[in-house]
Amino acid sequence: MDLDTVADELYGLPPGDFTTVRDTRAKAARAAGNRELAAEIQRLRRPTLAAWASNLLVRERPAEVQTLLQLGEGLRQAHQDLDGEKLRELSVRQHQLTFALAQQAAQLTAQAGRGIGEAARQDVQDTLQAVLADSEAAEEWATGRLAKPLSVPVGFPAATRKPTSPAPTSGHAARPAAEVADLDAARARRDDARKRLQEARRQATEAQQELHAREGELAAAEKELNRADEAERQAGQRVADLSRRLRDAESEQRQARDTARTARDETRAADRAVREARRRAGDTEARARKLAGQTRRGT
Repeated sequence: MDLDTVADELYGLPPGDFTTVRDTRAKAARAAGNRELAAEIQRLRRPTLAAWASNLLVRERPAEVQTLLQLGEGLRQAHQDLDGEKLRELSVRQHQLTFALAQQAAQLTAQAGRGIGEAARQDVQDTLQAVLADSEAAEEWATGRLAKPLSVPVGFPAATRKPTSPAPTSGHAARPAAEVADLDAARARRDDARKRLQEARRQATEAQQELHAREGELAAAEKELNRADEAERQAGQRVADLSRRLRDAESEQRQARDTARTARDETRAADRAVREARRRAGDTEARARKLAGQTRRGT
């Protein structure tokens, strides 16, 4: 079992099944002695309905996923090059494709037994717009492991407005002026987007550092817990050993008492036998003296 395998399984499940299966997998990892993996699994967040629908789309429609990713690359390049004509052309495809894919995602959830409403379907479409606008969002979406919908970056015109027909002009002179205005506006939006992106990356870096710090604290706490568990186990073993030795000593004490009692009984019996033997010896000696006296008188 590893984190990627578990995450792939969990984010393919309906949100209602996510928590139960996640907790089961984390418990299994702890039982196998892998506390770090258990903690990582436990940190996985349950997806919203829109995120789940987006994950289903990635898993079930790989060809359409590739089409959307390629369209996103083209849109971002046109935006970077300030290619207004290309942007207008791709924007038409953008809205058609994101709408169609959001509809497919809704159908997939219905087939899975848990349909989504219009608000969630719109969140899916917004997620697809974000995928077109941002390469990092595209990479995250393509994993099929979203926990929440993605947001469309501010300042990406192809992702924030629907395509419209070019306004009629009275002559050739008006078109270049309008295009220059469009380019200036696009540059301003691009600069604003760049600043927002830099700030977002700075905040993301700080959040990542904070996460690493918390993970370090968690790892240290888990190590301390392991040491405490081991100390408790060793203390329990020592208590068991001492209890066994105490039982052995008590058994030896009982045996010694029994032996001492037997020895005392045998000593008392021997003492009685000695006294009896002395008495008999005295009686025998007295009779011998008496007989000797009688013998002397008779002679």
